Formats: sequence, C-alpha cells, structure tokens
Amino acid sequence: MALIWRIRFFIFCLLFIASELRAEELPKIPTVDQAIGKAAKKAPLAWQFTGDTSEEFHSWQKKFRTKLGELLGPHTPPVIFSRERISQTDTGKFIREQWLLKAKGIPTLPLYLLRPKSKGPHPIILALHGHGKFGHDAVVGIANTEERRSNITKHNYDYGKEFANRGFLVIAPCMLPFGSRLDSRYSNTKTDPCAITFVRLSLLGQTLMGSNLRDCKWALDFACTQKDADSKRIACIGLSYGGRMTMLTAAMDQRIKIAVPSGALNLMQERIGNPYSCGAQVIPGLLKYGDVPEIGSLIAPRHCIWETGSQDKLIVPGWKEKAIERLEKAYQAAGYPNRLQIHNFEGGHRWDGITAIALLEKMLLGN
Repeated sequence: MALIWRIRFFIFCLLFIASELRAEELPKIPTVDQAIGKAAKKAPLAWQFTGDTSEEFHSWQKKFRTKLGELLGPHTPPVIFSRERISQTDTGKFIREQWLLKAKGIPTLPLYLLRPKSKGPHPIILALHGHGKFGHDAVVGIANTEERRSNITKHNYDYGKEFANRGFLVIAPCMLPFGSRLDSRYSNTKTDPCAITFVRLSLLGQTLMGSNLRDCKWALDFACTQKDADSKRIACIGLSYGGRMTMLTAAMDQRIKIAVPSGALNLMQERIGNPYSCGAQVIPGLLKYGDVPEIGSLIAPRHCIWETGSQDKLIVPGWKEKAIERLEKAYQAAGYPNRLQIHNFEGGHRWDGITAIALLEKMLLGN
C-alpha cells in the first residue's frame, strides 16, 4: 500500500514539473486591448492633407468628402415625406412646436421647431443634443423636473432656447438612440444602447452615425421649407455628441455657414487606444484615411468655433494639440486661417457660447 502511494506521489510530482515547464515555454501573447492599442498608434491615416495651396486643398477636400460619404453608408434624407405637428406652446418670445417627420422605410423623426414671434425671415440654427435620456428636450429648455433642471444647469444645455430668444429659428431633432427614440427596456440596464444600436444597424448595411447625419440633414430640409426661415443663413451648434454631429453635419452639408462644435475636440485614434464602445461615433474604416481633424477640415473655408473647457476630462492634452495643428493647416491652405477659432474657456464638459453668440449674431442677424 505504501508503495502505491509513493508511486502516485512520484507521478504527481512529474505532472506538476511538466506543467510548470509548459507554462514557462508558452509564449506570452498580447491581449485584445493591447493589440488594438498598438494598431491604433499605427493607424494609417493615409489621406491626411499634406499640401499647401488652395488648389491642393480643394482637390483633397473633394476626395476625402467622397470617401467619408462611402464609409458612412446610407445618409441621404428622403425627398418626399409627411409632417405632423403634435403640439404648440407659447413660451413668451417664441412658439415651441413639436413635429414628427415620416417617410417610407425610414424611422419617424421627432423634432422641435422654435419659432420667434418677431417678424422674419429668421436665420436658422440646427441645435444638436448629446448623450442623455432627455434627448432634444434639454436643448429647447424643457425643465419641468428637478432632474431636468439640474441637467440643463450643469451643461448650460438649453442653447436652442437661448438662440430662439435672440431671434433665430431653431430646429432641434432627436437623434438615435436617445430621448423618446430609445426603447424603455434600456432604462434600467447597464447595456450601452449606442453600441447595441450600432451593431444591429450594421447588419442592415447602415451606420448609426450615418443614420443621425441623415436625420440632421432631414431636419434642416424641413426648417428650410418654413416661410419665416432664411435658408441662406444657417448655423449648426451642439455639445458633446451634439458637437461631434455638428462637425459631421457641417462637413457634409455646405448649406451650413457657421459651425460650433463644443466638447468634441478629440481624436478617435486616441479613443480606441482604450476600451471604447460608443457606436454613435464610429465610422467603420475611418482611421485608414483620417480622423476627426480631417472631417473638421471639410468645413473650411467656412467659419468654425471649437469650444473646449479647461476641466473637460474628455478632451485629452496632447491629442487636442494634434487636432488643432491639422485643422489650422487646412484653413491656412484654404486661405482663411482666421475663420477657424479655438475657444478655450474655464469649466468642464459644457456649452459656453460666449464667442459663438457674438459671431452668430454679427454674421446671421447683422447685430
């Protein structure tokens, strides 16, 4: 019996030693995060603008805008659509109207139209919201609960209401997957609706960012049909994801004369170096060709103010400067370096508007 136990112990020792040797011999392989981080650092960005002249810039701009449109997938708004006004509220200086836009094969688009009581035609502001369960409600100043009031105060979020009070006709669409467009089953889970929506749309040959671009352009089409709107005087503004979509919409829709993206001066190359899941900001294949600065460069030579807060933790030092350098190069080549402004303010991730309001009133209202 003792001999049997000795044999078993000997076999155990041999197996243990063998397992240790195998563990030492196995090569250490990179984790998926390490592999993606390394790939992010070496992203090709092959179509960055490297020229100096106006001719080189406009040739590059045409090429990059075409490629960006391909990467976004379907993003053209419907030509034929119906519209339904579902509410109308007198707020004092303007009328807040709630509308639904409907077209065959496209999800219904809810939006607010803020119509000044003063005599038009009025310049148009496309006011875009960021992440959050209230969607476009915050942008137009709907603050009927303490939670909503706190959200607006924290982010200085009711910039749509601010511009309507100043005599602009404001259009504020609700983007996917936020506000009333988000299924209630996501409200009590930790599931990221942006990531889930991106995955599901991709199986249909669409991107979430392309879908929201379609809706932003669709909202602008609707605003331009209003009798009291001046379709030749248009600006686009937004905070956070609204800033990202302000950049993209202005890049792809040249009706917009002035863009004010706030809290969005960062690069996807930096973002994907860490775990990142916001499908609402993903353009598949983008880093083969360029990044946020290249998309922002499509706005040139039109006016653009990039707002950044000194305490905004989403704007990463070092990467911000890289973005600015590439934007400045584009505007310099376009021949209008002064039309690009970087507005740095003291504060966190919020809309500021001090520089923007002055410029928009001067250029679009003539004040």
